[in-house]
Amino acid sequence: MTTLLRFTTAPGIELACRASGPVDAPRLVFLHGFPEGGFIWDALRARFSDRFRCLAPDLRGYGDSSAPADVAAYRARHLVADIAALIEHSGGAPVHAVIAHDWGGALAWNLAALRPELLQRLVIVNSPHPGLFQRALASDAAQQAGSAYMNDLCAPDAEARYAADDFAGLFELLTHQGGAGTWLDDAVRQRYRDLWSRGLSGPLNFYRASPLRPPSGSDTGAAAVQLPPEMLHVRVPTLVIWGEADTALPPTLLDGLGEFVPELRVERVPGGTHWLLHEQPTRVGDLIESVL
Repeated sequence: MTTLLRFTTAPGIELACRASGPVDAPRLVFLHGFPEGGFIWDALRARFSDRFRCLAPDLRGYGDSSAPADVAAYRARHLVADIAALIEHSGGAPVHAVIAHDWGGALAWNLAALRPELLQRLVIVNSPHPGLFQRALASDAAQQAGSAYMNDLCAPDAEARYAADDFAGLFELLTHQGGAGTWLDDAVRQRYRDLWSRGLSGPLNFYRASPLRPPSGSDTGAAAVQLPPEMLHVRVPTLVIWGEADTALPPTLLDGLGEFVPELRVERVPGGTHWLLHEQPTRVGDLIESVL
């Protein structure tokens, strides 16, 4: 059974959270990406809720969570602090695992580096380590081309354009890599439509607030970013699951990952795209199971 909870994580900020499983069981925290919501973890929560307390929040700006208007409220330190507060308010530290995809993974990488006492293990699904992503965005032409959409999402008119024609632009993000015909059915489309109808400014502000984007015109983007060492080194056991057919985040972003993550296991999924959670939930669940 799923319960909807709300956690205050900062003054004026609440995260809406789907919760299931025994309240006194070890916790798993699931973090979604863009343009997703906490519902993408429903199948995995159901799988693990017999022995874990499973928590899947809508991130700040998404769904029923607070969505401050100021772009600065979406800087990484605030988003990571939300997750730290969620962990602390839901039963204290550490949680058994943080499991994260895309933007949720960006927050999880930072959480594991800066607050390792909050989690016992980390599972990342198609979300690049910030140090490797910064390098690629700053200097790799192929990665800059693959991530060009990030600058488009920062444009002042992005809300109107991506909401137009029944969110055609957002559905294109879910389908352009192929394979969505097998999972993006009418029911899933409606869940996304309901989520996006709550507002797009919060999700888009994740991109506007972040300097990790390709250089464009007078915007130097990631080329001007120098990440401090304490944000890069992750010393909790980490499983990275990667769909190798991800065109925006290719598997070359795994090269050199061991430099930053000593206790690392990488599992590559041939043919899996960025939307691996939708495409192969059983495979992803089996890999997560193997480290719990």
